[in-house]
Amino acid sequence: MQTLHNKNILLGISGGIAAYKTPDLVRRLKEVGANVRVVLTRGGEAFVTPLSLQAVSANPVSSDLLDPTAEAAMGHIELAKWADLVLVAPASANVIARLANGFADDLLTTLALATPAPIAIAPAMNQQMWAAQVVAENVQRLNDRGVHIWGPASGSQACGDVGAGRMLEPLQLRDRVVELFDTHRTNVWQGTRITITAGPTREAIDPVRYISNHSSGKMGYALAAAAQQLGAEVTLISGPVTLPSPPGVNVIHVESAEQMLAAAQAQTMDVFVSCAAVADYRPAEVSQQKIKKEQKGDDAQLTLVKNPDILKTIATQPQPPFCIGFAAETEKVRQHALDKLQRKQLQLIVANDVSDKQIGFNSDNNAVTVYWQDGEQSFAAQSKQNLANALNELFAQHYFKNKP
Repeated sequence: MQTLHNKNILLGISGGIAAYKTPDLVRRLKEVGANVRVVLTRGGEAFVTPLSLQAVSANPVSSDLLDPTAEAAMGHIELAKWADLVLVAPASANVIARLANGFADDLLTTLALATPAPIAIAPAMNQQMWAAQVVAENVQRLNDRGVHIWGPASGSQACGDVGAGRMLEPLQLRDRVVELFDTHRTNVWQGTRITITAGPTREAIDPVRYISNHSSGKMGYALAAAAQQLGAEVTLISGPVTLPSPPGVNVIHVESAEQMLAAAQAQTMDVFVSCAAVADYRPAEVSQQKIKKEQKGDDAQLTLVKNPDILKTIATQPQPPFCIGFAAETEKVRQHALDKLQRKQLQLIVANDVSDKQIGFNSDNNAVTVYWQDGEQSFAAQSKQNLANALNELFAQHYFKNKP
């Protein structure tokens, strides 16, 4: 990992239960060499104390806009000039709205206007709030201004709800900061058009039932977010998932394998990454009405027909893009992956063992091996966000090496 030696990180903490994680975030940033100073809002003080943050940062914590003890009462200017990055974590719906609309009514929002440094936010809020249209509009406004949007993640929330809105974990945020300062990587995919498929497909049986699988879409979404941050023009074709759309990515939502294929064929692309877990079969007939069990009795039968092979169709067209496949296997992982690489005429294939519950479907972590014609590279278990960055690096190396 690259380090943050002598990088100045200004951490803004707004009100939200995720604020309890910020002392650990400060510690993680300092572990890789960063200098950290903290700005704590009034809401943030309700969840974490200035004393704990001062102890882990080894710097005084700032909270007042007009602090008479700070450099002739102009502390916000001093802090704004000091920062190499302003990271707001957690970023509540309220602070996102104030940043998006140019408020300067407290220390955090004022220094956000006064700093020349890049700004990143780590949203954290109830899943229903994150889904609200006005929040989406505010986030998009910040994204359009070049603010980095890191997260949120999905999962259980303090209120008992389950969904998107959790702040990324401290280690994930630390890694995002490291990546931001790794300038070598910022233009890895510059000028490249990438289409990525993600998630499961649903194959209708009747208006109520369908055939699907356990894919969460997390790996594909992480790949799309990483590719966009590395300079690519990204289209994400997504099956039904509960993940928020990655900022800056064109997302096309589909249900079935046939819809996913049609969407893929409509794209103009340089690279195609087939990460979706596409159903191999679909019902031969779809009932227009809910099938009643009284009609079928105790031994109902369902006739299935094979779905189109999306990856092979794209890879074997007259002028195919650079094609990368995924092989989610439960046994003989290497053998099955190499067979798929040859049979579908791919440039690369990423294989993982989904029988391992620690890295299988719905997990936040993954471990994979990438195979190509005359080589392979393994990646140990790590967060899907980190893995997505590493995979994009490898994909880009092979693409530009083999580009005509």
